[in-house]
Amino acid sequence: MKRSAIWDITPDGPIRHTLCPFVLPRPHMTKLKPGDPAPDFTGKLTDGTTVSLKDYRGKKLIMYFYPMDDTPGCTAQACSLRDANKDIARKGAAILGVSTQDSASHQKFTDKYKLNFPLLADTDRAVGKAYGTIGGGGLLSAAKAIVGMADRVTFVINENGRIAHVIDSPNTRNHAEEVLALL
Repeated sequence: MKRSAIWDITPDGPIRHTLCPFVLPRPHMTKLKPGDPAPDFTGKLTDGTTVSLKDYRGKKLIMYFYPMDDTPGCTAQACSLRDANKDIARKGAAILGVSTQDSASHQKFTDKYKLNFPLLADTDRAVGKAYGTIGGGGLLSAAKAIVGMADRVTFVINENGRIAHVIDSPNTRNHAEEVLALL
């Protein structure tokens, strides 16, 4: 067992804070890497239609997870991708944003910033858990998981449904340039 003045952390057990009565469950997280098959998913888009990974077979998918609609970093990231969507499409890729807010929140966000790509409402957090963006390592990720927010991670999925690239710490203001450099 790893012990510090504040935390008791065991390899497979819960995370305990000595000054707080709360026990954080050990996240069951998948750390996806290039070459891994992208986990299948099904979810509701901004307009209420259902989408799944198989709908993107034959083209590249930029699947980006973000913490919350209409916050400064998430807005900068979404607008960066919005502004470069035509260039990304020319390289054979589609964009799909994913967060845990509902379709109504996504629709307001889409309308306010004139986003030209869909957002998936991962309200049950199943997609984020499958991709390892909910409850990741570290205190900040654990805190986000408690309130139901995903970590900011982008996956570039190739035409065959495999992870081609992972951007663990996207530059929100210049995210489109990061993505275009990988296509």
